[in-house]
Amino acid sequence: MNFNGYDIEGFYDEMFVHAKPSDSALTTPAHPTPRPGARLLVERIEALLDGDLGRRQQAAEIALYNMGITFNVYGSEDAEEKIFPFDIIPRIIEAREWAPIERGLAQRIQALNLFLDDVYHDQNIVRDGVLPGDIINACPAFRPECVGIDPPLGIWCHITGTDLVRDADGAFYVLEDNLRCPSGVSYVIENRQILKRTFPHVFRASSVRPVDDYCIHLLESLQRLAPHTEAPNVVVLTPGPYNSAYFEHAFLAQQMGIELVEGGDLFTQDGYVYMRTTNGPQRVDVIYRRIDDDFIDPLAFRPDSALGVPGLMDAFRKNRVALANAPGTGVADDKAIYAYVPDIIRYYLDEDAILPNVPTYLCRREDELAHVLAHLHELVVKPVSESGGYGIMVGPHASRREREECAAKIKANPANYIAQPTLSLSRAPVIVGDRFEGRHVDLRPFILHGSEPYILPGGLTRVALKKGSLVVNSSQGGGSKDTWVLDTEPDADVSFVDASILPPVEHH
Repeated sequence: MNFNGYDIEGFYDEMFVHAKPSDSALTTPAHPTPRPGARLLVERIEALLDGDLGRRQQAAEIALYNMGITFNVYGSEDAEEKIFPFDIIPRIIEAREWAPIERGLAQRIQALNLFLDDVYHDQNIVRDGVLPGDIINACPAFRPECVGIDPPLGIWCHITGTDLVRDADGAFYVLEDNLRCPSGVSYVIENRQILKRTFPHVFRASSVRPVDDYCIHLLESLQRLAPHTEAPNVVVLTPGPYNSAYFEHAFLAQQMGIELVEGGDLFTQDGYVYMRTTNGPQRVDVIYRRIDDDFIDPLAFRPDSALGVPGLMDAFRKNRVALANAPGTGVADDKAIYAYVPDIIRYYLDEDAILPNVPTYLCRREDELAHVLAHLHELVVKPVSESGGYGIMVGPHASRREREECAAKIKANPANYIAQPTLSLSRAPVIVGDRFEGRHVDLRPFILHGSEPYILPGGLTRVALKKGSLVVNSSQGGGSKDTWVLDTEPDADVSFVDASILPPVEHH
């Protein structure tokens, strides 16, 4: 397979640029020009014998199946586990592009943690007129039960997944923050293991920054939160095997060498949390919880929850157990409050946002509501209370009836909706049969916030496998790619084809 005929179609492409007469020998009228960081990979792929790339894709899919890398889609008719679709052509981000992303993500999580601490204490940001108080009170993720709590080290959000998109101008924008129970990092780690075997020589020659040590950093961050002990007992709290991300819960617990527990495995006594074991109760110091706020403690939140631990919030409030992420963090990733994040950064850090937001209309404002209703055909409308790609209306792709139904929902509850311009999301090539086609992608880097932020180099590149679709969520039929962040800048003037680096392909 080769990239002859691969059509960029006017989008920003992650692997290719539009050809110029001065471009390299790789470029022909039918062949786009590889970006400097992708030249080695493109040359290697085009040097493969017919059918070899397809065999490597098939081998990767078998490896995913054998690893048990699955997810559940809520509401699907068969309700069975599915293998997360994976495309073996990696997305490559050069060092010069990654540096400002790293700085911007660190800046953003620092500001959002300060915001959370303020929101659950004095609310100075409201008193100073930066944020309207009613937008916080109207946020379903704001937890009055968390008011006055002082989490360990003053940190509310320890693990974040921030969704980035690249527009036609080549710039990255923050599309969404995920500060509750962000998922997907297990796919990042497993995708990398597969790509190391799929393109071993290219990987070694490309100076790709590692992701394998994420779980080491995660465990260190969790242990640092432990109150009153130097040998903390850390556990991962899962809703159980029917949760869509259960594979990840089990994977992370196994990688960190800690226990994976369900609510029934834990109990509270005298204000402390214990784990039931065959050797008797063991004190638990830190809980990496992958259960939503509503379900973690039936005494504090939903009384009908059978997933949580009665009395857990009392132990947390008394600083006798640490919770990561802390309950109540969802107020900082609310889609309406998202529109104020640049102001939040400026207020707490006295800095301009390094990573810009996507322009956002709040339907709760009358003037912006009128604009949204008049331009539904060109906007993306999102319900504030939904996630996972559910409830989104993409105006340019929607029928007239769908737009009318959306308008009715907005008018009935304006505060529950935001709208954004339809971005020309960047694309990356994927394997479709015996050829390559461009598909839209986003990027979810993962940030750990301990004594200082740690940003996993790369993150999860999600890809909309359906042609023309802008929705990359796995629940909506999306897949993933490995993301290679290069440690050094490639030399655009030097060919990477070198016999010492790229030996002949082995065939078995």
